[in-house]
Amino acid sequence: MSTLTVTSRRPQGKGTRVLRRQGGIPGVVYGHGVASQTVAVDAKAFGKVYRQVGETTLLDLVVDSNPPVKVLVQEVQLDPLSEAVQHVDFHQIRMDEKLEVDIPLKFVGEAPAVKELGGTLVRAVNEIKVRCLPQHLVHEIEVNIGSLAQLNDVITLGQVTLPTGLEVLSPGADEVIATAIPPRSEAELAELKADVKEDVSVVAVEEKGKEEAGAVGAETTAAPPAEPSHKDKSKK
Repeated sequence: MSTLTVTSRRPQGKGTRVLRRQGGIPGVVYGHGVASQTVAVDAKAFGKVYRQVGETTLLDLVVDSNPPVKVLVQEVQLDPLSEAVQHVDFHQIRMDEKLEVDIPLKFVGEAPAVKELGGTLVRAVNEIKVRCLPQHLVHEIEVNIGSLAQLNDVITLGQVTLPTGLEVLSPGADEVIATAIPPRSEAELAELKADVKEDVSVVAVEEKGKEEAGAVGAETTAAPPAEPSHKDKSKK
């Protein structure tokens, strides 16, 4: 099991900016029956661990020199421009309480309908919500697409072998999670190209209209020519 060591800190407004400049991340640890605690996390160490555990694998969190506690990475806030981690929430869990989590699906193998018949693989579902005890959590659930032998074949959630201890909450067992659709016909491709050309033409016309409207507006707002001075007027 992965381990991450953090240090306790007092919540401070300006202190968080200083912490980020020094390569740290502000965070909080909370849980059922647990007092919330603010912590400072090393950005590089967190990035390495987060790539391994994601948000569905248990992590041993060591705060200062205290014994490790079991946590899940509950939420990671990113900067909208740089995508650097700005804040992280750790959910301290109890091993005797069931959790509800979204576990990602990992599609593996090769689909004959795609490789041999030219079909297109469509992943209709990327994750499923499950309920389980913490010890039954998995990082991801593998879905073998090798059963997609013919075009329009489907794989439903009920056909997937799930790890022990997982109770699926959504979607239902009959939900299609992957399929292989036929390649587009020449007529469909021609129609698609025509639609694209039409859209481009419409955009071009609209842009031209805006330019012409702008030019007219510029003419109407231009200053009128100056009146000639007395010196320029012809003498009678």
